[in-house]
Amino acid sequence: MLKNIIIPAFLVALTVVSTAQAQKSNSYELASPGGINKIKFNLDKSAPKYEVSHGKIQVITPSDMGFMLKNNEDFSSNFEITNVKKSTFDETWEQVWGEKKNIRNHYNQLVVQLQQKDKNKRKLEIQFRAYDDGIAFRYVYPKQETKDSIFIMDEKTTFNLKEDGKAWWIPANRENRDEYLFKDAPVSTLDTVLTPLTIESKSGLALSFHEANLKDFASMTLVNNIGTQLKSDLVPWADGVKVRVKDTFTSSWRTLQIGEKPADLITSYLILNLNDPNKLGNVNYFKPYKYFGIWWGMHIGKYTFWESDKQGATTKRAEEYMDFTAKEGFHHLLIEGWNKGWTPAWYENKMHMFSFTKSADNFDLEKVVEYGNKKGVALIGYHETGSNLINYLKEVDDAFALYKKLGMHSVKIGHVGSKLNMKENHFGQFGVNYFRYILEKAAQYDLAVLYHESIKDTGERRTFPNMISREAARGQEYNAWSEGNPPNHLTIIPFTRLLSGPMDFTPGIFDVEVKQGFPSKRVHGTTAQQLALYLTIYAPIQMMADLPENYEGKPALQFLKDVPTDWEDTKVLEGKIGEYITTARKDRNSADWYLGTITNEKARDVNVSLSFLDPKVTYEAQIYADAEGTDETHNPSAVAISKKTVKASDVLKLHLGGAGGTAIRFKKI
Repeated sequence: MLKNIIIPAFLVALTVVSTAQAQKSNSYELASPGGINKIKFNLDKSAPKYEVSHGKIQVITPSDMGFMLKNNEDFSSNFEITNVKKSTFDETWEQVWGEKKNIRNHYNQLVVQLQQKDKNKRKLEIQFRAYDDGIAFRYVYPKQETKDSIFIMDEKTTFNLKEDGKAWWIPANRENRDEYLFKDAPVSTLDTVLTPLTIESKSGLALSFHEANLKDFASMTLVNNIGTQLKSDLVPWADGVKVRVKDTFTSSWRTLQIGEKPADLITSYLILNLNDPNKLGNVNYFKPYKYFGIWWGMHIGKYTFWESDKQGATTKRAEEYMDFTAKEGFHHLLIEGWNKGWTPAWYENKMHMFSFTKSADNFDLEKVVEYGNKKGVALIGYHETGSNLINYLKEVDDAFALYKKLGMHSVKIGHVGSKLNMKENHFGQFGVNYFRYILEKAAQYDLAVLYHESIKDTGERRTFPNMISREAARGQEYNAWSEGNPPNHLTIIPFTRLLSGPMDFTPGIFDVEVKQGFPSKRVHGTTAQQLALYLTIYAPIQMMADLPENYEGKPALQFLKDVPTDWEDTKVLEGKIGEYITTARKDRNSADWYLGTITNEKARDVNVSLSFLDPKVTYEAQIYADAEGTDETHNPSAVAISKKTVKASDVLKLHLGGAGGTAIRFKKI
């Protein structure tokens, strides 16, 4: 049930007073509802500036705003204020699915309307919102007196950090998009980086810069030019133009989440709150789930994506996987490589020509779907575009129509390649519009979308709850065919990449030494850690990525059968970026809680207070831990399973081996 709490008389009074003040002042202040965060706006020598403070700590000192347009037209100065409006908003809304069921959206807003004093008299509106967990602002270019084509060549927004801090970053505009390992460095040493950008400030605050509700605009990256100043650097079109618009534009929200500690950033829902409410209504064709896949075998080299004597996607193998899926009580299976167009060079930068309606040799799509229906196993569709969108857009309606005809309701869409159509950046305005177009198109065919090699998440799942997950980072696959992900990667991404939204990391590898795969390739962690990832990494769909034979007869598979993917509430109990994290989540459909805790390469003892549990309830803690003596290099697949009766007043003492973890189900007795 949607609950809106708005006080119209108060809003009107604020608007009238503020509008009158606009004629007297060039400076305004906006505080969050609890007075925790404050934004100061100032028109300084006709140029808009803003600053941000958290309590008594100044976070952002006066910083620039505005744009540079084509022909060197400055759209960042020579302004006068024409109107100022203040308002407040408070609602509690319910996620269709998510890491928290009910989310409060409570903010105070300041809208400043500006007009340039030159002959063009261009208007610009800047909207500020102050939340207790951060601040946000965006630009609105309203319809002007005359029709206009706008070419934004640069955004002049800066974030002048009061002090330096440790930034956790990955580079922007590189060959592998956002699939890089996070590094840490002082803000003052950064080059151009992707968001979310997480910073541990010298003042002790945890900060995260990102953006929300990105549509028909370019993605924002951040560049450090001088000192501790970060500047917006929009991802360009191939010809260098940053944003092309006709008549009007609305930028994404520039966001700054602020926490007393890094864990606070994870349970901030500011990004979601800045997106439009659900436009799709009841998306009854999608319910959160776990799935198997003919996938890992291809990555470790056991099978091929293409037609060969080791072809992964065959009708026979699909039926065997469906048998296993049904036997173990699951209901979804992903099959990659099912269609025509796959070659040994499929991942190279070329305009690959895939078919999205024709089955590969030895694979019968209709027959496989029919077999799955008998077994109660739904097939997840797969489209690898190879970033050849010219080809994909010609076929997408037929491809989606085929899935709808067959009763399929999920599709994974890949975009392998350094550029879309070998020309445009994934993160530029072209890519932003393409990914939104496909998402809306999928909704017309009752399809939920899982994106790989896509733009970053900016919270659009609130508006389009068929946007269920995406990759947008280095996932499990890198453990199959590269040097792999170091253990600290998993203790960094919850505080960085995952702040933007769900991730299809593809956890659940039991054979972490990958005995059947490429020589010397492996998962750099323990099997118990893989179980814990279902709690520390959020997604409404979670893959059980290993081969069926590696699950067969393993007692630890029970945890994967039990753990949900849809939650009533989420609590991050403790964590330090790059070292460890402990996350607890409550099942949306039962009284049970689940907990996952993981560490980097260092063994660790953690004391977990169970105060998050219902104090009136007794629970059975079903514990899946690293066996004694287990770590990344010593018997890493060994999982010790035990049970213990616990209450909310208890403290659990857990030992995590190096690169290890523990997963727990708290079942109400």
